[in-house]
Amino acid sequence: MTMTLQSSSISIRAMRFYARHGVLEQERRVGGWFVVSLRVHYNITRAMQTDELDATISYADLYDLVKREMAVPSQLLEHVAGRIGEAVLSRYPQATALDLSIEKENPPMGADCAGAGVQVHLINDKTTG
Repeated sequence: MTMTLQSSSISIRAMRFYARHGVLEQERRVGGWFVVSLRVHYNITRAMQTDELDATISYADLYDLVKREMAVPSQLLEHVAGRIGEAVLSRYPQATALDLSIEKENPPMGADCAGAGVQVHLINDKTTG
């Protein structure tokens, strides 16, 4: 059987972190729960063929990278997303793109909602052109 890989990625969904992000000083002092999901696009052909750990991107290493960036307080989730994106694309040059969402559970905006956040799709400029 032959097959052609059209696209591939790995993902970690719904990582939960207690962090101190927010515009209000109270949010940064007290903190709150955040949910982060990440999908890293890259060619997994070698991992499919060899079954070798060094042919892929480690879920555990990705988790640790996100955890480290979530521990640094920021006013804006956009800033946190930018830091996570930069860290992932710097650490994994084979990544062609990443999709990232960060959601604050129970945001202090007087609305009954499950969460509010940001979603980004970032392209690794080092892999294009």
